Amino acid sequence: MRILVVDDELSMREYLEVLLSRSGYEVSTAASLAAAQPLLEQAPVDLVISDMKLGRDSGLSVLAAARALSPPPEVILITAYGTPESAVEAMRAGAYDYIQKPFDNEELRMLVGRALEKRAILVENERLRRQLGQDGGRLWVGQGEASRRVLALVDKVAASPRATVLVTGESGTGKELVARAVHWKSSRAGQPFIPVNCGALSETLLESELFGHVKGAFTGATQDRPGLLQAAGEGTVFLDEVGEISPAMQVKLLRVLEERRVKPVGSSREVPFEARILAATNRDLEAEVRAGRFREDLLYRLNVITLELPPLRSRPEDIPVLARHFLAQQAEELGRPMLRFSEAALQALQRLPLPGNVRQLRNLVERAATLSDGDLVGPETLPRPGAVRTGAGPGGEVQLPEDFSLEAWLDDLERRYLLEALRRAEGRKTRAAELLGMSFRSFRYRLDKHGLDRDEPGPAT
Repeated sequence: MRILVVDDELSMREYLEVLLSRSGYEVSTAASLAAAQPLLEQAPVDLVISDMKLGRDSGLSVLAAARALSPPPEVILITAYGTPESAVEAMRAGAYDYIQKPFDNEELRMLVGRALEKRAILVENERLRRQLGQDGGRLWVGQGEASRRVLALVDKVAASPRATVLVTGESGTGKELVARAVHWKSSRAGQPFIPVNCGALSETLLESELFGHVKGAFTGATQDRPGLLQAAGEGTVFLDEVGEISPAMQVKLLRVLEERRVKPVGSSREVPFEARILAATNRDLEAEVRAGRFREDLLYRLNVITLELPPLRSRPEDIPVLARHFLAQQAEELGRPMLRFSEAALQALQRLPLPGNVRQLRNLVERAATLSDGDLVGPETLPRPGAVRTGAGPGGEVQLPEDFSLEAWLDDLERRYLLEALRRAEGRKTRAAELLGMSFRSFRYRLDKHGLDRDEPGPAT
């Protein structure tokens, strides 16, 4: 990410350049609006940090120049002479935020991180908006009967701009892509789409991210911050892995959904929000309700409309379509526009077990594109069917012995994969969860379910 620092004091420019460069950002500096103008125009800038007092110039002039760009970078203004009036003026003019000297380094880093996160979301939204214009918004690719049913339901759901939607399906089936398709086909398409991985955030952090907080609410809360539900405006907030949230957070989310109002952390006042909420999970929430791990009333509130995504094994006719789609993306990234699959390679892909669904297929296509020596990608670039580990391949013969228990068989299979992941990760649970493509919270839940929640992984079986 590229940051431009504009300040007429050399010492401050050098200080910010060192501070931000150590955080991994590419930093340029300018002493005036005139010096900043060519830097803004020469290469894309993600964030501008400008002093309000620049000799004859004003930070508001830098802000105006930045906002005139397309797409405009975020702007943070810094001053030693802050007043409430100047802060309001800066925010009305389009500044991301306003910070007063002397500032705390960690506070500035946090502010920069949030501004760049917002910038990344807007850039992604713009990319998807262009894609929407190119292919009619078909973010979820498929041409079989199952895919046509999903896309038809997406059209119906998109026409209902406020109804809460729950997207369900196995890991890797494309739940976020479907949520994005709903957003881009709705009347909210011009507003932000903000995804939130509920499984990756602690209860406290998730509450602050969604609902916001006030200054002094906790250590590090140096100023008021609106939550993502407010920041999204009239856009969409996508709650991924909603089945992972804690019981206490479930109660708060239920109230927010019913009242359409949020109470920032540390505040006694509720504020309304207009964003639409979409949610997704790969868990069986009805089973979670029966087990007492998920609130039944929250399930009903989330489950106003359900979009259930079929696994890839139930739509094998989509595998060639998806493979060509992913190969075209890889060809563009690699600068090899003539890349194409041979028919033998497409048939080999259809024979592979793909328990990771579309995500696994995309990774296999990336591997094939990288390993291919010529423009024609053949089956030799793909793993052998036996090299792709899975409990049961699609389309294979199914045996049902007497006294067979599917639940016991699945439990045993899950336990084996947990142990193997722990073995490969040398007991590091975070890494083991990554190997299995699940959140850490979900991984810990499964360890506890099988009595494996211990420091040592034990032998793989």
